[in-house]
Amino acid sequence: MTEDTSTQQAAGDADLGALIPDWLDWKAAGVALGVSVSKVRQLIREHQLAAAVPREGAGQQVPAELIMDGEIVKGVPGLLTLLHDGGYDDREILAWMFTADDTLPGRPIDALRENRGSEVKRRAQAMSL
Repeated sequence: MTEDTSTQQAAGDADLGALIPDWLDWKAAGVALGVSVSKVRQLIREHQLAAAVPREGAGQQVPAELIMDGEIVKGVPGLLTLLHDGGYDDREILAWMFTADDTLPGRPIDALRENRGSEVKRRAQAMSL
């Protein structure tokens, strides 16, 4: 198993409900962005937003921290596209984005929200090769 495969396996097994405290259903995500539910669905399909099932019995939801001030956090769409192109799915990407990394420091999503996305993007590029 390569390092990338083991990273993907660990990310796929992550408990997203524990990693990510606040989730929005598609309707609430639409309200937060000022768009319709069908537009939220389109944003997810186009990898502008990510969604996953946070716990058994829940439907797909969007992590609330992907949205800030009525917009998708700067850098999230590019990061999602890059990692999808590298073979990662939304669940794996969200696990990586919301897992603390002492070398960053913090979580990749925090760096993006604080406009410190350059290092996050560099790491995502390395992961997707």
